[in-house]
Parts: sequence; structure tokens; C-alpha cells
Amino acid sequence: MHTNVTTPIAVGPGRTLHGALWAAQGLLALLFGLSGLMKSTTPIPELAVRMAWAADIPEALVRFIGVSQVLGAIGLLAPGLLQRAPRLTPLAAAGLLLTMLMAAAFHVSRGELSVLPTNLALGSLASFVAWGRFRKAPLAGPAQRFTST
Repeated sequence: MHTNVTTPIAVGPGRTLHGALWAAQGLLALLFGLSGLMKSTTPIPELAVRMAWAADIPEALVRFIGVSQVLGAIGLLAPGLLQRAPRLTPLAAAGLLLTMLMAAAFHVSRGELSVLPTNLALGSLASFVAWGRFRKAPLAGPAQRFTST
């Protein structure tokens, strides 16, 4: 007896990709949010104990980096959770990727090669989120929520 087996045509990305992207977004938001909060609120002498470079650059730049990281963390989660302005999520991820690329270049220029694996890991994760939310599994906007496929 011959049985035809057909595979349904996939309409959009699978749950696994969405789940992986949400997990990456959550992890990045946690890490960048905490790091950014620390950089934007901790007194510089205290921060320099943990991050020697913080004492070597202007305080305003340290604070700018911290605020940028907090805003990036918010941008990774808020659009999807609030279902508003979904294009902000991949833009936030791309911004955090750029932050990690600049951080890697900065640390290489100072001979601080031990932090490069962290920059590479966080940059790779941010790249995955940017790619996934731009191309493969964009977040739905308000108008797309109620359409059926």
C-alpha cells in the first residue's frame, strides 16, 4: 500500500526560533541593563575598582555608555511586550552589537585582551537578535496581531 506523506508549507518562523530570540533578548536585556545601571549610577572611583578603564576616560562618557546600555536593554524587550514599535527591537540589538564592537576595539587598544571573549559573546548574541528580528522572525505590530494565517 502506498501512502502519500506531505509536509505542510511553513508559514513564518517556528516557535523554536521565536523562543530562542526571546531568550537571547531577555539575557541581553538583563546583562546590559545591570551593566548600564552600574555604569550610570556608581561613583567613578568605586566603578574603577571593577573596571579600571572607567578612571581613564571622561566621566560623561562612562555615564553615556551606561545610559545607552540601559536604553538598549529596554529596547530589546519593551516593543515586543507592549506590541508597539516592533522595529525598535532589532535596532536596539544592532546598537548593542555596535557597542560591543567599539568596546572590543577599545580593549584591544589598551591591551586588555582578557575581556574580548565577553565582547564577542555579547556581540554575537546581539547579532543573532538583530538578524532574527530584522529578517527571520520580526515581532508583530498592533495591526498584525489580529490577522490570521
